Formats: sequence, structure tokens, C-alpha cells
Amino acid sequence: MKALVLEEVRGLHLRDVPEPELKTHDVLIQVKACGICGSDVHGYDGSTGRRIPPIIMGHEAAGVVSKVGLDVSSFKVGDRVTFDSTVSCGHCAYCLAGEVNLCDNRQVLGVSCGDYRRNGAFAEYVAVPEHIVYSLPDSFEYEKAALIEAVSIAVHAAKITEIEQGSTCVVIGVGMIGLLAVQAFKYFGCTRVFAVDLEQSKLDTAKKLGADETFLATDPDLFAQLNKAAGGRGIDIAVEVVGAQKSITTAIEAVRRGGKVTLIGNLAPKVEIPLQIVVTRQITLLGSCASAGEYGECIELMESGAIDVGPLLSAVAPLSEGAEWFNRLYNREPGLMKVILQP
Repeated sequence: MKALVLEEVRGLHLRDVPEPELKTHDVLIQVKACGICGSDVHGYDGSTGRRIPPIIMGHEAAGVVSKVGLDVSSFKVGDRVTFDSTVSCGHCAYCLAGEVNLCDNRQVLGVSCGDYRRNGAFAEYVAVPEHIVYSLPDSFEYEKAALIEAVSIAVHAAKITEIEQGSTCVVIGVGMIGLLAVQAFKYFGCTRVFAVDLEQSKLDTAKKLGADETFLATDPDLFAQLNKAAGGRGIDIAVEVVGAQKSITTAIEAVRRGGKVTLIGNLAPKVEIPLQIVVTRQITLLGSCASAGEYGECIELMESGAIDVGPLLSAVAPLSEGAEWFNRLYNREPGLMKVILQP
């Protein structure tokens, strides 16, 4: 089969590789669409250390069942499906508690971090265990389905934040996940949602997708403006979707006493936090990791229009052009958000 292989830093090549081996509980999926995630781009340039070459990346995908293992009972050849990016074991204490994203034996499709190597979906076929596969409605386009994984990250973060109805929220960083977080946090109970970013174009998109007000991160009066927008009481919830020192500090400083900061971004492995602000304001810091079985709910939210991914889709291209599109995303080409590759 054909696959896009990361063979060295910034070195992607279309290669002929063996078809994945199928275990008894596995489903072999013919990939119809796979999205390029920001984490894939950071893997492409070697900055995260979680895509050690050689590796087939790609974890945001959908396709058609091509083969099933001997013990598979829920799917058959021809079924339209998507699948979780987290490959959980299904039997550890975390999995049994429904916290599959914290699985003791967790692997992630398209990730090679030293502890494991798991090829992903920038290929004609990918094999995944039956228990992480989800059926797609016939009306659901594969290109749209490739964004379910990203939607699930935003939905998971909103749900574990335990939003009180009527809360105010600010999303710091409105790239792909941030724009989905704007929609998810509003859907799950935030009355007013604000967006902060360095780029006006992203803020414009956030406004179209439901942000009540938007603010440039460079605004010297940012905190005063946010406080005013929240009615003078301060922000209840800050959602940080970058994972960098400055944006995390901004999120912490933005919330009121007793407020919550939900951390989704994880670009930098270590950051400093303004400890005295966290302690004296009694701020809750909450880490949100991937998703934990929200795929079915996300499909419903996308089908109903409660979460709109249309404005986020920038381009659809064949897998053979993957290296070019990775390079364009790496160079931060203006206007590019989500690129879908079709094997």
C-alpha cells in the first residue's frame, strides 16, 4: 500500500509499505480522509520528540471497513467508520472506569515517542482495535468525519470543566481546537464566550462561530477589557489552547477569584506559572487530555449543526501532495487551517 512516511525531520516521502497486520479484534480500514493536525506539523519539524522517524503519522481519519479480525462482531466489510486516535487497552483500571484517555497502556495513532511506535492513517489502510471504532451516518462526509477527533478534544474539555450554567468563558488561542472550544463551551452552558489570539483573521473566524467578543492578545488593556465584557465580575473560565508560557499566564491572570483554567494546549513540555495568583485567588487548574469516548456525541453535535466545522476546512488534497501541504502548514501560510489528505 501507499503511505506518507516521515523518514527524517521535515522529510516526508510517499512509499510502498506492507499492509498492516490484522489481529483478531482488529478492523482494517481503507482510509478515505485524514486531517493534518497541528501536532503532526510539530512532529514533522521534530519539535515535540513524539514523532521519531520513521513513522506514518495521521490520527484524524475516517474510511470504510476493508477486513475484520476473526473476533470482530460489531462491524462488517463496507461499513463507514471513524476511530479514536487513542488506542486504549480496554481492561486496565482507567479503561474500566471510562477514562480511556488515561489508559495505563495508552498508545496514539501516528505517534512514535520512544516507548512505542504506532503507525497512523496517512496511508491507504490502517488497522485499529474494534473497541475504538465508531459508525458514521450515511450522510456524513468523510472529509467532515476527519474532524471528529478535533471536535472530541474540545467537547471533552468542556465536559470535564463542569460548567455552571450562565458562566463566562475566554478561549486563549483560537486555532483549530480553540475555534471548536468556543462552540463547545457555549453549547455546554457558557452564556458568553470570548476569544483571544494574536491574529485578527482567527478572531474574525471565532466571531463567525459564536464568540461574543474578541480581543487581540497584544492589547495593553486586555484584562480590563475582558473584565468589562464579563460585567465587571471577572471571567469564570479560561480555556488555554496553545500550551505556551505567555498564553498560560494570560489565562490564569484573566479569571476571577475562584475561577477555573482548563489547559488543553501542550506545546511546551514545561512552563512557569504565577503561583501566588493561583493560590491567593484560589484558582482551579485543570488539565484536559485528548478525549474519553465522546465520539458518538460529537457526531450528533456536528450532524445537528451545534458545532460547525465547515469554516475550518481549508483544503482537500491527494496523499501524494502531502509533503507539500505539510511544508505550507509548517511555514504558517496565511488562511490555512485544516488540510485533509485523501490516500
